[in-house]
Amino acid sequence: MFDVVISGAGPSGCKCAETLANAGFKVALIEKNKDWRKPCGGAVSSRIFKYFPQLRKLNFHEINGASMYSSDGNRIDYSWKDIRETSINVDRQEFDNIIREIAVDSGAELYDKNIAFDFINKDGKRYGIKTKVSGEIKEYLAPITIVADGMSSKLAIRLNPKNKWRIKETYQAKCAIMEGDITIDKTKISMFFQSYKGYGWIFPLKDNQFNVGCGTCNEDNLKYNQNEIFHNFLKNPITKKILTARNYKTRWLGSYSMPGQGVRESVLYDDNTMVIGDAAGFVSPISGEGIHPSVVSGEIAAKTAINALQDENFGKSCLKAYKFHPNIKKIIRNFKLKRSMVDFFFEEDGKQLNNMFQLAFEDKQYKEQAIDMFLFNKPLSKEFLLKLKSN
Repeated sequence: MFDVVISGAGPSGCKCAETLANAGFKVALIEKNKDWRKPCGGAVSSRIFKYFPQLRKLNFHEINGASMYSSDGNRIDYSWKDIRETSINVDRQEFDNIIREIAVDSGAELYDKNIAFDFINKDGKRYGIKTKVSGEIKEYLAPITIVADGMSSKLAIRLNPKNKWRIKETYQAKCAIMEGDITIDKTKISMFFQSYKGYGWIFPLKDNQFNVGCGTCNEDNLKYNQNEIFHNFLKNPITKKILTARNYKTRWLGSYSMPGQGVRESVLYDDNTMVIGDAAGFVSPISGEGIHPSVVSGEIAAKTAINALQDENFGKSCLKAYKFHPNIKKIIRNFKLKRSMVDFFFEEDGKQLNNMFQLAFEDKQYKEQAIDMFLFNKPLSKEFLLKLKSN
């Protein structure tokens, strides 16, 4: 018996577990496989240090700038060294295991190799979850369950069959961790926007390694083959100026799906239940950034659960505070705006996106706005949008 059961030990689940455990509550953190590496570019903004200050002491690869390319060849270079705090680029397997250790050190109990597949129901209410472990079924009981196990969550679908993601609502991407030399400033990440809805990236890592990948989103997921666009991206003339070696060693390769429509407000809470992270759509349209908003969702869900446990009120009337928290509302508004901009930017083979890069190349203020939107989750100003529409 626990105070809270959390299904999923990624960034959102771990932050949720840490916050609850630090408040003195008994927490079960359920994970399918802690040795799994989530396919991801691994770029993490400096905002992560607010939520995990322990990471400051670790030796992650530091990032202080970005180079961004439009499909017609325009390039924006930007450095935030001495302007904002250094960001990091991480191997997700290493990163996720570190933040799990933080949660466990705070007092959360980690249960690995558990596949969550259903809720425990009693008198019409949920009292925890059922998992499969080596063919056996285990039960983890709690008055509050927090679903944090990503887009493939069986629990989210148990809440509502409509929670199953359609391919048009997602990002589809393929990426690899490779070894070998690259001809770019290794303190910068590089992003390559395409004429289709999507982009590619080259993110430096430690020990002469880098993360490279590309993907599509929304209806273009049905128009393009991920293996083909990944191969074509590696052979692209712009990419080849960076990947100049004849042979690179592929250390790891994976494909993945991410939410592409913004936060699913209708699934965020129910009686005895909250949904956080990827499972609830906390991934930014356009940029695909998911770690920071997921961590925010995990912390706020934990604080909501703490109030519910103190009041012994586990119904919707109490848990709705999670959805209506100012920071969650801010993320929802931001993502809605970005989602509306996706079609606008990529219409006519990326015409508006190319226009934006041209304006950013010519004007320092527009350049900073473009970088802030892609990398730091800030919306463009109305002035910039009107300028784009008038071009």
